[in-house]
Amino acid sequence: MTQSFATDPVHNNLPAALVDFDAWTSDAILRAAVEREGGEWVEARAQSLGRFVGGTEMQSLAADANNHPPTLRTHDRFGERIDAVEYHPAYHRLMQVGFGAGLHSLAWKADRSGGFVARAALNYLWNQGEQGTACPITMTFAGVQVLRSQPSLSANWEPKLLTDDYDPRMAPLHEKRAATIGMAMTEKQGGSDLRSNASIAIPVDQHEHVLNGHKWFCSAPMSDGFLTLAQRAEGLTCFLVPRVLPDGARNRLTIVRLKDKLGNRSNASSEIEYDRTHAWMIGEPGRGIATLIEMAHLTRFDIVVAAAGMMRAAVRQAIHHARYRYAFGRALIDQPLMQNVLADLALEAEAAALLAFRLAGAFDRARSDEREQAYTRLVTPVAKYWLCKRLPTLVAEALECLGGNGYVEDWPLARLYREAPLNGVWEGSGNVICLDVLRAIDKTPATTLEALFGELMPQAGEHPDLSRHLAILWGAIRNVRVPQRDARRITEQLALALQGGLLVKHAPSVTADGFIAARLGGEGGRAFGTLPAGVDCAAILRRAVEGCEP
Repeated sequence: MTQSFATDPVHNNLPAALVDFDAWTSDAILRAAVEREGGEWVEARAQSLGRFVGGTEMQSLAADANNHPPTLRTHDRFGERIDAVEYHPAYHRLMQVGFGAGLHSLAWKADRSGGFVARAALNYLWNQGEQGTACPITMTFAGVQVLRSQPSLSANWEPKLLTDDYDPRMAPLHEKRAATIGMAMTEKQGGSDLRSNASIAIPVDQHEHVLNGHKWFCSAPMSDGFLTLAQRAEGLTCFLVPRVLPDGARNRLTIVRLKDKLGNRSNASSEIEYDRTHAWMIGEPGRGIATLIEMAHLTRFDIVVAAAGMMRAAVRQAIHHARYRYAFGRALIDQPLMQNVLADLALEAEAAALLAFRLAGAFDRARSDEREQAYTRLVTPVAKYWLCKRLPTLVAEALECLGGNGYVEDWPLARLYREAPLNGVWEGSGNVICLDVLRAIDKTPATTLEALFGELMPQAGEHPDLSRHLAILWGAIRNVRVPQRDARRITEQLALALQGGLLVKHAPSVTADGFIAARLGGEGGRAFGTLPAGVDCAAILRRAVEGCEP
């Protein structure tokens, strides 16, 4: 209860904080998607994590970790170089819970099918609570795939990377309970153009090298090892840089400064320099980018799931506020225009979740199904681009539902708003991702494209707008080299077709009809809250409320 002075009575208090709910059990859309894609066995673990994400401890830790960002200590009190990043205790607690829950390892350790789906469920939940810690979790998860291309390194590192524990000590690998992986790829002169990297690798023996150079972005600089790129005589090559050498000496990796970022403030990002820095080669000389492609594929997949989870968090906050805040004589959620806004946000969040978990299922099935493997190659960048474009707009609209309070740091939507643009930048900004979509189309066999459209056509038969959209899209990409200038438009059309088809197949007709009318039928507007007449906003909202409240 808000305390007020006797001369200023408050009869319409602000809604209480949304806490002490189970983010798993309360989300019927999530649970149905996980079961449908074969990850239902994660129920107990997901429920435990869901209670933590919805609890007061998570919200307090997330606020503390972001309000007290990491700091850099370059030297100790004796003047010795230490390059240590110091974090608030809240960050370490979050890392312990996240790694302890297996957010980084479950897909690799699962002894049954559906491992990627089960892990995606945990990632979806985690990103509703705190996103900075999700960065080292994702890199450790994806780094396992890269290290497997160098069996001698993988044999030593993988057991520590897959341990469900967190050990922040700066110590050699053999002394640690668990290890984490970071990344240091981009340089000043190139950014996304990794081929322009100028760092040099000098061979010591067949695998060991020393590196000289500078990296403009190094994510999670207190990780135990860093995947990086440097030039050998044969060309750009992939390396693993340990933070501490096997003999216990600190590797010659200098942290120049920490980035002062817009969001993601609990996680450190840095500029680093290599000066005779020890590293071990991974993969073939001159094939560094090819070696890292699988990692980028997995980190982009994680971004898709994270963006969908963040949408769910934003919609949950907006609906909670609207249910308990009154204006003009009745609850906001009962007012037609607010219903239109909230229903539109709910459509977007559900479409994102269905796309993310259909993709997660494809990753599981890709191990034995070539068509599903091709599906992941095409749909991962499509989903990454589109969900990252929709997320900031959705969060901004959800924030506006709270009015000025949404813009205040006391409410979680302010932090979520600052986080929202990051996933669109990380692992390839929009143009880079859309060019990857064109490459995937060019490299994808015609039979795979036909299978993708064949999957959508039964649903299109029920919706003329979806059928028309697919026909136009099919004509634009079948046996045609799409011009580079059209890459964003084609990517957007693919994403909307996939989401529309999934909603027709798995959601109530009122939900699918509303999405298709607004997104594909040309009846909706450009902003959220412009669902056309005939869309049953109240029914869509009832379904959303069931998935957003304790």
